[in-house]
Amino acid sequence: MSARIALALVGTAAAATALVAPAQAAPLFPGGPELPTLPQLQLPTIPGLPAPAPLAPAEPVVGPANFSAPSLNPADGEVVGVAQPIIIRFKENIEDRATAERAVKITTTPKVEGGHFYWTSNSQVRWRPEGFWPANTDVVVEAGGSRSAFHIGDAVVTTADDVTKQITVTRNGEVVKTMPTSMGKTGHETPNGTYIVGEKFRDMYMDSSTYGVPVDSPEGYRTYVEYATRISYSGIFVHAAPWSENQQGYSNASHGCLNVSTEDGKWFFENARKGDPVVVINTSGGTLDGHDGLGDWNL
Repeated sequence: MSARIALALVGTAAAATALVAPAQAAPLFPGGPELPTLPQLQLPTIPGLPAPAPLAPAEPVVGPANFSAPSLNPADGEVVGVAQPIIIRFKENIEDRATAERAVKITTTPKVEGGHFYWTSNSQVRWRPEGFWPANTDVVVEAGGSRSAFHIGDAVVTTADDVTKQITVTRNGEVVKTMPTSMGKTGHETPNGTYIVGEKFRDMYMDSSTYGVPVDSPEGYRTYVEYATRISYSGIFVHAAPWSENQQGYSNASHGCLNVSTEDGKWFFENARKGDPVVVINTSGGTLDGHDGLGDWNL
């Protein structure tokens, strides 16, 4: 059952143990091209004066911000999944996007290679690595006086296959759970693509009128559901659906959601984390819109 109800990188090398002091984090993306390492400058010795210490090259700096302190997501102290993008919401519309990007510093430990900014509006920019974050990465985001330090947890990846009608959940590459599912029926096919786990509801009402289908119409509904885990802002959830247990694993009966048993819905609700990826494959429903809000990996 589907409800349309309401979801930047200076990487660091991993801290290496040295005999004198730990190595400092190395900027990966200070907002511009990486500068080559300069040799130490050798200064002349003047008779009668102590030899001068060599001058070390200056560290690259992040450019000045053309915005006031923005809000950052993930929040400071959060633990999120490997598909979670960095979301920066500005208080003002940004006309010079390149300058704004140069003012954002993101530091990762261990170092994460690659990544890019993408704007979803004049007041919001996002950043994600080219592939999923490595599990157990520490990330610090600094922008215009705002700072957030968050942690990437285990790599919990869920795959829902419309051919087998099975959901498979892996943790750090090992299968930890399989569950039969019933996805979107004809006319309501579940889109393919990578979704991102968002908010979760212990229980809720799913109401077709929220996306323009009257409750009293043939395709309308207002249904109480338990253990609802949002994976798209277009209204797709993984949720308990005891009414479709006979179809789960065999046929599709939902309005786009991933229906599972109450037991499996409870397990997913308790084990899925904000930012975990859910990959839907082999449906006839096209691809999830990359601008959905939880469809970043489809851009």
